[in-house]
Amino acid sequence: MRIAVLAYRGNMQSGGQGIYLHALTKELVRRGHEIDCFVGPPYPDPIPGTRLTPIENQQFWIARFKRDRAAFLPKPNPFRALHPLNFYEYAVTRFGFLPEPFAFSVRAAREVIARLRRGVRYDLVHDVQSLSYGLLWLRALGLPVVATIHHPLTVDRRFSLQRDRTFADYKGTLTFYPIRTQARVASRLDALITSSEASAREIEQGFQVRRDRLHNVLNGVDLPAPGRPRRLPSSPELLFVGRAGDPNKGLEYLLAALALLPEEVHLTVLDRFPEGTELARQLAHLGLQDRVRFLGKIPRRELEEAYRRVALVVVPSLFEGFGLPAIEGLASGTPVVASRAGALPEILHAAGAGKLVPAGDPPALAKGISESLANWVDEQRTALAARRKIEASFGWPDVVARTEEVYWKVLKQRGRGPQAVRQHRAQ
Repeated sequence: MRIAVLAYRGNMQSGGQGIYLHALTKELVRRGHEIDCFVGPPYPDPIPGTRLTPIENQQFWIARFKRDRAAFLPKPNPFRALHPLNFYEYAVTRFGFLPEPFAFSVRAAREVIARLRRGVRYDLVHDVQSLSYGLLWLRALGLPVVATIHHPLTVDRRFSLQRDRTFADYKGTLTFYPIRTQARVASRLDALITSSEASAREIEQGFQVRRDRLHNVLNGVDLPAPGRPRRLPSSPELLFVGRAGDPNKGLEYLLAALALLPEEVHLTVLDRFPEGTELARQLAHLGLQDRVRFLGKIPRRELEEAYRRVALVVVPSLFEGFGLPAIEGLASGTPVVASRAGALPEILHAAGAGKLVPAGDPPALAKGISESLANWVDEQRTALAARRKIEASFGWPDVVARTEEVYWKVLKQRGRGPQAVRQHRAQ
């Protein structure tokens, strides 16, 4: 097949979306498909065998948080902000809306349509998380469109509303998330791909999508090198991998749990220090400055070394559509303590390892960490033994094979089997 893959953020450092894009397209190419990838900033590094097309985005939302107001205007030509779609992004960002997915989908759709006019033939479009109206343009032209949703924005909005305290907070939450748009688009696409039964249930309920159009193919993991048996150090190190400022990730509960643990236990956070935020104030209030270090985003090689170095990987999330750090930690032979939330019980069950604790409960989290450290030799042995199950369930070749089955199912529903696809591309 020749497939157009759309992703509004493409770089692997921008989170799971970029990692998914890179691994998915790389494996699709290996399986013999032709991939044209349309991506927004931050742009990915070259992906072998994939044709990358950068899609413009002035990133007004990011500039909104910079103190330098001049950074809010495009460079080198600030008048580019007056271009219609740029001006839309500029204007709605000022009111707290997130315009990035919509603007990306329109620009990407225009680029795909331009290719079609030049005679390029696509068999299918695969969108990664943008879920906006440009996809419906492509579907109206007869292109089958599927989308990956790791988890719906209804989850993020729900937890944000639970934390809001003022009218401004509530207004900001209700303004920020483009849930109605994503629900309308999701219900009109040919199929939706997700990575867990927990996410499938959330999508079905939050976006009102029929269950028979949802396909749980799990999520692939670029497995780190396996770990080896080692001793627990006298000063155990915990590892948190994720966006510190994302309330769903539960770092605040981990900090509160750390304050209940012995002083020799310390924490490494692989994200930037959340300066000026409630997390920073909590850190100071609990007196944990000397026990927590923030290393920012680190290269993949250093991440794998961190997984194999630490005593425990802790995933205190309130919801996870998958839970990549939990699987990567176990695949490295390191014990994992995770919240009983979202897909985490599913993936730990599939791996046959890891400890689950109640979500949003610092004392329970501290107890779980203490128990894992006290039984660390046995916990490590179980983690090392989980590697084989993890490879069988979460290897990218198997995940992409299941994704490919969804493609063929959609094409068959459109009356396009393998022979029809070959004839279509030969035209």
